[in-house]
Parts: sequence; structure tokens; C-alpha cells
Amino acid sequence: MTDFSYQEFTTRNLGFVTEVEQAALRNSCVFVCGTGGMGGSAIMTLIRAGVGRLILADLDSFEVSNLNRQLFATLKTVDQDKAMATRDQCLQINPEAKIEVLGADWSDHVDRLVEEADVVINGTDDLGASLLLYRTARVKARTVIDAYASPLPSVYVTTPGDPMPEERLAYPTQGTGWNALTQDMNAAASAAEAEYVLTHSSSRHHVDLALAGEVIAGTRSRMSFAPMVIMAGTLMGGEALNAVLCRPHGADFRGWFLNPHSGRIERPLPGLVAAVMRPLVRRQMNRLLAS
Repeated sequence: MTDFSYQEFTTRNLGFVTEVEQAALRNSCVFVCGTGGMGGSAIMTLIRAGVGRLILADLDSFEVSNLNRQLFATLKTVDQDKAMATRDQCLQINPEAKIEVLGADWSDHVDRLVEEADVVINGTDDLGASLLLYRTARVKARTVIDAYASPLPSVYVTTPGDPMPEERLAYPTQGTGWNALTQDMNAAASAAEAEYVLTHSSSRHHVDLALAGEVIAGTRSRMSFAPMVIMAGTLMGGEALNAVLCRPHGADFRGWFLNPHSGRIERPLPGLVAAVMRPLVRRQMNRLLAS
């Protein structure tokens, strides 16, 4: 068995980070809730960067349908617990890493998990779980790294003083317990996020809109494609590293979209332009839902 040396493992990081910063990464802790597509890509970034402690939470097992985009999904890990399988593979990269794994009971320990982490990454697509993370992170003064459900890679960074997604996107969930959401609340929140994505990015030009309408309506699983998912997760991991190293973030709480088709960054539209676009997008969404 090859002897492991953390110094040798991270030697090529130097130049991008200083020795002092690498030591900070080694002593840091990141909580990643959801270890599948974007969460898994973020984890891969963190473990290879030399982050010394990870807290991983997921309640699902890997499936064959995950193989198209989730970095820790392989034929060997299909039917295995996602968080456990991810931990095992991370330890094949850095056997010195301290990795805590939680399943469906993670919500019972969320106060401790968020408090012990330097930064939180939201890799879950469950609205209730996301609300719990954000609300707890605000109380514990922790930053949350996230991405939109978008055909284009995206990333946004919500610090404790920023409006949470449920506030700035006007979800009908405010004042409701994270585990007391109705189906209508979930649908309205999904539609609000889709409206934001379609208003502030060119996503509509890069996806089958008929299928997207089925996703918004809740009759089809979310579409996911490896280049988009992996790029988004890597951006999330990069912003988590910025947080740990106290470096400026490249994204704010509104975030931005990366368009690899045109090779450009798409940032939120000015307020007046967005106000003009929003009703047009809403009408298009209504047509999709009605078709």
C-alpha cells in the first residue's frame, strides 16, 4: 500500500494557496447536505483541495439513474448509502480526513452540524431540508453555498445577513415549519425559482421547454446533465473554499449563471429590465403548464 503524506498530496496546490492557507484548509470543516449531483461534485473539490473535515448527510442510496452525473455513483456503489459510499471514496483520496456521516436523522442534529462547520453547502433538492439549513445557518451565523435548479451551471452565496431564498423569491413558506410544508407550497416555491432562472438567464434556449414544463408541474423528475451538474458543484466547492480562506466571494446571494454554450457569465438583470421580463416569462411558464 502506498504511504500517504498530506504534504505531498497537496504540494501542487501551493501557488494557488499559500502554506498557511493550506494548513487552514486542513483544519477546516464543511457541512454538505446532499451528496448526489452538485453536492458530490462540491465534495470532490473539497476533498482534493485538502479540506480536513467533512460532515456529509444524505438519506438516499445510489441508483443506476445517478450514473449519468453523480461523481461518487458507480456500478459498485449502486444500492449503497450515498453518504457512506461517498465517505469511503473520499478516504481513498485523503485517508487522514475526518468524515462524519448522517442519514435521515441529520435534521435532529442540525444545530450542532451547522455550528461545527465553517460553511454549509446545500446539495439537497428537498425544499423542507433547504429551509431548515438556511434558517439554522442564519441563527448560527454561517454562510450557505447553493445553486439554482437550472439548465445552466450556477452558484450563489448567502451570508447570515443576506435574504434567504424563501425571502427574496417570495416562497409561501415563511412562517411555516420546514417539516409542515404542503404540496401547494412546494409547487409554488419550485415555480418561483423557475421564474427567476428563466428571467435572469438564457436557460430557456438550452433545454427542451416542453419537458421543463413537466418538471415545473411536478410530473417529471428534474432533468440533469453531467457537464452542467459537475460544473455547478465545482463552483459551489470553490466558493466554500473562499469562505474557509476568508477570500472574497465571486458570487453574492443572487448568484450568477455560467453559459458554456456561449462562453460567458450571465448575471442578474437590472431591476427595471427584470420587471419587464418577468410577466413575459410568467406567461411562457403558464403556457408550458397548460400544454
